[in-house]
Amino acid sequence: QVQLVESGGGLVQAGDSLRLSCAASGRIVSHYAMGWFRQAPGQEREFVAGISWSGGTTYYGDFVKGRFTISRDSAENTVSLQMNSLKPEDTATYYCAKGRRPLGVVVEDPLDFDSWGQGTQVTVSS
Repeated sequence: QVQLVESGGGLVQAGDSLRLSCAASGRIVSHYAMGWFRQAPGQEREFVAGISWSGGTTYYGDFVKGRFTISRDSAENTVSLQMNSLKPEDTATYYCAKGRRPLGVVVEDPLDFDSWGQGTQVTVSS
């Protein structure tokens, strides 16, 4: 059973940067696509970024493209999300998730992910 723990969230000003990390334990996730999702108060959970099992392919939600970068370190069993030029609308709880199928390509449907972290809060003030 894989455990995912996010960290790195916090309170920042608009234009600042944050780097979120997702540490996986209990199972090696190097053979699975990974993703980041976020959920703001009163909003549905939405796809932020995804990375293929190999790390060779990434995909981003339109609202963060060009500002966020997802990466993974198979040796450390971690996935990161570098967030630059943060905006107040980026305020949300950010979740790390593991893809359901091995050797997965980038996917963005929450139903394609079967393990979730508890989330880390990102708050961006004006």
